[in-house]
Amino acid sequence: MSQMHQLSACPSCAEPLESGDRFCGACGYDLSAAAAPPDDTPTLTIDNGSVPHQAAPPEGAEGAEGAVWPVVSQPDGSDAPARLYLPTDLQGTDSGGAPLSSDLPHPPQPAPPPLTGSPVSPASGVRFDRPPEPEEYPLQAPDPRVAADVTTAAEGATKGAPVCVACRAGRVDSDGYCENCGHAQPRERDHMEQEAGPVAAVSDRGLRHHRNEDAFAVGCTALPDGSPVTIAIVCDGVSSATRPDDASLAASRTASECLLAALPSGAHPQQAMHDAIVAAAHAVNSLAEEPASAREHTPHQNAPACTLVGAVVTSSLLVVGWVGDSRAYWVPVDRSSPPARLTEDDSWAAQMVAAGLMSEAEAYADERAHAITGWLGADAYELEPHTASFKPDRPGVVVVCTDGLWNYAETAEEMAEALPLDAAVRPLHSARVLVGHALDGGGHDNVTVAVVPFPAPPQRAGSA
Repeated sequence: MSQMHQLSACPSCAEPLESGDRFCGACGYDLSAAAAPPDDTPTLTIDNGSVPHQAAPPEGAEGAEGAVWPVVSQPDGSDAPARLYLPTDLQGTDSGGAPLSSDLPHPPQPAPPPLTGSPVSPASGVRFDRPPEPEEYPLQAPDPRVAADVTTAAEGATKGAPVCVACRAGRVDSDGYCENCGHAQPRERDHMEQEAGPVAAVSDRGLRHHRNEDAFAVGCTALPDGSPVTIAIVCDGVSSATRPDDASLAASRTASECLLAALPSGAHPQQAMHDAIVAAAHAVNSLAEEPASAREHTPHQNAPACTLVGAVVTSSLLVVGWVGDSRAYWVPVDRSSPPARLTEDDSWAAQMVAAGLMSEAEAYADERAHAITGWLGADAYELEPHTASFKPDRPGVVVVCTDGLWNYAETAEEMAEALPLDAAVRPLHSARVLVGHALDGGGHDNVTVAVVPFPAPPQRAGSA
C-alpha cells in the first residue's frame, strides 16, 4: 500500500491539519483528493473570509494578475484538472436549521462526516458549534445539598405542608416565597369565592395592587318566625393606613357574627345592622392598641382603617348599612324597571354635590373625588353608621361592592347592564362576571362584590 502524501494545511481553507486526517475539520474538504503540491505553490489569500471562485486555467496560463495556477492531477493519474470544492458545497444546515443551498454539484467521492449540530455559514465557512438555545429556560433545579429536604417537602404536601406552585419541589417559607426557586406564592386572599345558600361573593386582588385589602362575609339564618334572612358584608381597607387588610377582615367578620347572632333573637334588621357596624368599628379600633414602644418606631403611621357596606334581606324587607364609599345597588329582575343606588358615599365628591358646590360629573372627575370622609378606625373623626330600609314591590338583586367594581360601573344603569340577567338564580356566577368586568376595565383596585337575591328564598335555618 503506497503511502499518502501528508498535507500540512487544508488546500481549501488553509486550516492546519494533523497526521492521519482524511477530511478537514473546519470545512470538511476531502484530503484524499489532493496530491502532493509542487515545489512552488502560490499562496491563495481569502478576502473577507471567502475563497475565490476561479476556474483553473490550462497549465502554464497566467491569471488576470499574472499568477500561475498549477494543475493538480487526479488521484487516478489522469491529467484532467482536479476540481476544488468549497465549504459551501458540503451538505449541512444553516443556523436556522434549513438545508444549505449550493449551485455546485456534490463531489462523487464519499461524503465527509455530517456536520449535524455544527452549521456552516455560506459566506465564510465558519462553523457555529453553539447548541441552539431553548425558547424557555427551565426553573432552577433543587440544590443537591438539600435534596433530602426537598424530598421531605414533597412528601409533606400530602400532609398540608406548602409546596411551591412553580417548581413543585421547594418548600414555601413564612414570607410566601419558595426556598428553592424564589417564586412568590399566591396568597390565600388574592382571589376568594364563597356561596352561602342564595347569597354569594367574590373578591380579587386586581391587576395593579400587590395584595388584596378587601374582605367580605356572607351567611344565611332565620328570623324568630322561621322566615329566611340572608346577609352580606363587604369591607375595603384604607391603603394609606397601616394593616388595611387586617382592618377589613376584622370588620367583616365581626359585623357578620353580630348580625347572625342578633337576627334570630328578634332584633329588628335595621337596628341589628347599626349595632353590627358599631361592633365592627370597635374591632378595627382594637388593632391600633399596641405597645408605646412600637409607636416610637412608626410615629407617623395611621391607625388601621377600612370602609364597610352591608345588606340584610328578608322575605319582605331590605336593609342596607354603610360607612365610607363602598356601595349597594338595587337591580330588579324585570330590567324594564329602573335600578337604583341605595347608599350615599362618605367622600369629598359626595360632600361637594350635597353642598351644591359642584355637579356630580364635576365632583367625581376631580382628583379628590375618592377622598373618604367616613371610615372605621381609631383615628376616624366621628363614627356615623348609615342605615336605610326598603320594601321592594318586585323581585330583584342587591349588589354590594367596593369602589374597585363601581369605578367601572358607577351609575345604577351601568351596574344593571354589567349584571347578568339570571343573577337572582346564579349569584356566584354573577359575582364572577362583575369581578371580570372590573378586571377587563383595568383592575386598578381590589375588587369585591356580593350578590344577594330579594326576597330571601326559603331555606334551612343556620348560617353558612
